[in-house]
Amino acid sequence: MALEPATALANAIYEGRSAIGQPLPRWRLTPGAGIFASFVTYVKAAGVDRGFAADAARVETRMPSYIRIHALEASGGKTYSQLPRFATADGAGTSDKALALKDAAGAVLSNPARDQWITATALSTALNVSYMADQLALFGIMVGIALLLTGIGFGVLAGGLLGRKVDAAGTVAAPG
Repeated sequence: MALEPATALANAIYEGRSAIGQPLPRWRLTPGAGIFASFVTYVKAAGVDRGFAADAARVETRMPSYIRIHALEASGGKTYSQLPRFATADGAGTSDKALALKDAAGAVLSNPARDQWITATALSTALNVSYMADQLALFGIMVGIALLLTGIGFGVLAGGLLGRKVDAAGTVAAPG
């Protein structure tokens, strides 16, 4: 009865860690799919050949750098802040609304290379947050174990102290 809340908490942490620890099958990342193909090449060159679903932490920590590399390649080596805000007919882009391309309704079109940077940043952030959540779940498990052991230790200490009797002179008598 006393361990029921601790067991429920440990189960919740374990289930949460299991849910975040294996994102690859849910994302359907397969070798040969753009950025993931570059990652496969990197992993094979590093001598790791264990399968990617079992090594989610490596993907979560390395994929953001590959996403950045591909975003830089797609934008000609420019970062988000270096790209013009609006699209132009020649593809160079502009920050002047008057020179920008407009859609049928007359609204200014945004620069697609800049939009790609926004997507790349969102994907990188999602992978980094997934890795952080995985590590926080592990930390939660370790703290839970430490607190459980501390509670057991205090219980043993309190049981030992409460079982002893002190007489009027202040001497401790053995229990029993």
